[in-house]
Amino acid sequence: MSELNKTALKILENGKGILAADESTTTMTKRLDSVNVSSTPENRLLFRETLFSSSSMKDCIGGVILYDETIKQISSKKNTIPELISDTGSLPGIKVDTGAKILAGSPDEKITEGLDGLRERLKEYYKLGAKFTKWRGVYNITKNYPSKLSIHSNAHALARYSALVQECNMVPIVEPEVLMDGDHSAKECLEKTSEVIKKCFEELITHKVDLKGIILKPNMILAGNRSKEKITNEEVAKLTLECLKSSVPSEVPGIAFLSGGQSEIESTENLNLINKHNNTNFVMSYSYGRALQQGALKYWSQDIKDIEGTQQIFNHRAKMNTLAAQGKWSKDLEI
Repeated sequence: MSELNKTALKILENGKGILAADESTTTMTKRLDSVNVSSTPENRLLFRETLFSSSSMKDCIGGVILYDETIKQISSKKNTIPELISDTGSLPGIKVDTGAKILAGSPDEKITEGLDGLRERLKEYYKLGAKFTKWRGVYNITKNYPSKLSIHSNAHALARYSALVQECNMVPIVEPEVLMDGDHSAKECLEKTSEVIKKCFEELITHKVDLKGIILKPNMILAGNRSKEKITNEEVAKLTLECLKSSVPSEVPGIAFLSGGQSEIESTENLNLINKHNNTNFVMSYSYGRALQQGALKYWSQDIKDIEGTQQIFNHRAKMNTLAAQGKWSKDLEI
């Protein structure tokens, strides 16, 4: 078993998931503005440190994706943020793309940038303590999209990124996110997501990426948020498994779903059903941002000094998702 494979499996062992705390300063400012908290570096750090020092880190969170600002910050205990995370038994990771920009040749679509200078940045992040990384490609569904250009360009970028990350002895999280924005059906989401994931693996193999040393972070198969079609959670689980079984090579050790705009409960329930029906060898867990943090953020915003109360809310949500990653969650367990 390679070191990369061991790292990937350690992050997702025993139902553990990934806390995506890699919101850019702009996104984090929007989140804090929405709860009327001033977005200063100190407040951003205070909220994140509150989560990173919670008791559920030990049992539920196998990895934390950080943003460039956060990985370089010092905690209130005077250790670095990667040290704070590592002390809980969780692994620190880092978002390394520089965001989605307009795709030349298809102005309604996006291409993720950040390959320039990436090798040097990866060396710096590795020295700072990062054990894994994240890069997100985004695709929208309409009658004409995602285009072949978008699917090929983003797959190529994800593969180049992954090869550079593994060269630096870190595990790449490969995140091709087909957005739920739109009026498309679940069937269209299934078709497009399958096409996107298959192309990603074609490129990963071309770029000689070790598939045993990556984690895939895909969307679940959902109808668009403006679709008239309503599908059950059981159907979400069934279609998601169908997609992954047909698109993901068996060497991949683990899949950590993004929540993609689902509510906290919905993303937990869908993850639980996916695991109840999971008849593959893939570990299927979670890599949630808002779906892990939103309740804690709302509570914290009422009194940013109430660390313990905020941690209780976060601990509950993390525990619910870790049970769901083992197919052991039920609605009765919710507060």
